[in-house]
Amino acid sequence: MVQGDEQHDAKVATTKKHFVIVGGSLGGLAAGLALRELGHDTTILERNPTPVLEHQGAGIVAGGDTLAFFKKYNRCDRPIAVTSHRRQYLDKDGNVTHKEDMDQNMTSWDLAYYLMRANYDGVENPYCKVPERSLTDGASVHLHNQNVTDIKERDDGLEVFWKSSSGDEGSILADVLVGADGPSSTIRTLLAPEVQRVYAGYCALRGTVLESEVSDAAREAFCERFTFFHCRGVQILAYLIPGKDGTVEPGRRLINFVYYTNFAEGSAELEEIMTDRHGKRHRITLPPGLTDADAWEKQRRIARELLPPQFAEIVCATQKPFVQAVTDVLSPTNEFMHGKVVLIGDALAGFRPHTVASTSQAAFDAMVLADYVDGKLSWEEWKRETLGFARFIQKRGVDMGNRSQFEELPLKEHIHDRNVASVPREKEVYPEWATAI
Repeated sequence: MVQGDEQHDAKVATTKKHFVIVGGSLGGLAAGLALRELGHDTTILERNPTPVLEHQGAGIVAGGDTLAFFKKYNRCDRPIAVTSHRRQYLDKDGNVTHKEDMDQNMTSWDLAYYLMRANYDGVENPYCKVPERSLTDGASVHLHNQNVTDIKERDDGLEVFWKSSSGDEGSILADVLVGADGPSSTIRTLLAPEVQRVYAGYCALRGTVLESEVSDAAREAFCERFTFFHCRGVQILAYLIPGKDGTVEPGRRLINFVYYTNFAEGSAELEEIMTDRHGKRHRITLPPGLTDADAWEKQRRIARELLPPQFAEIVCATQKPFVQAVTDVLSPTNEFMHGKVVLIGDALAGFRPHTVASTSQAAFDAMVLADYVDGKLSWEEWKRETLGFARFIQKRGVDMGNRSQFEELPLKEHIHDRNVASVPREKEVYPEWATAI
């Protein structure tokens, strides 16, 4: 994968390679599945010290690329999403002030992750049965507790160095390294240390509630509805996602909310909400179950004051809330070391969650990388498609978030922003600055 090498482009589809993928969340697993199906060998290096990642408790809007990815690479026979049939907006009293009938699909991080692990390396789990492997699949290896520390270019590839939490060290050889290790990417930091992940001035408070345990008014507002509320400095939205073990059975599904609220950099309020019940300050994500009780009770009081009653109910009822600081990051390019290192997903561009495109980006980047490796796209086509999407949607997320959180706009402006963000990727027209290579 040497950039601009036409002779290489012609040979890439017939040359079996070993891809080392750094990062074992959805982006890394997507890349592993797509490349493995082409017959290439893949090894995922995940820094987490446990064999599987812990439940994230997060909902995902499953856009077109996410659904296309699972249709192509998922061999487990089970539903993967709950369908919302209407997008609607509430006023402070909880009345519907605007609605549009449209189908959107919602899933959970947990279900997506375990489906991918079952398909990639046969991890047994209660979400699905492990499917049979194809005889044409390449090798697929998942290694945990391996934090990458350095990369050295060799004549015929790369040597990737790692260190475990217990101090063990080692290295692995690769033809190509795929950096899929998230917005705080170690790979990007090693190769482009000038790129910084920057706090955007607000956080997403998140949680879930079992649909059968809320009031009739809340069920009416959120069951098979994608529902929003805006006021100054606040946006909250909610929708149904699969429940325990990925069930989509009515009554056992979960109502998932995302509640954006402003916390100024360096403020006591930010320190309070990002400090867990043990006194540890978290920089980006405070995981489920660790929220300080007094800090969350304060957010409950604010929710009852600011939000429509249906939203206040689910925020107050959630048992394991978690907090994500909203951040921005964008790499200047998606490849390094003469094309031997490639960045995908959040490692390339961290989208603000307003775009509901992070999982779709991971799926799209994995599929288009596989098409390039398979010789279906030229180097230039691959670059323009990947960078165009990354740069354009990253800027859109910044614009949407800043308008939502720091400007006082009429509802029609928020509706317009949301509708623009729902345009299918294949119908987007990227400006020249986004696709420049």
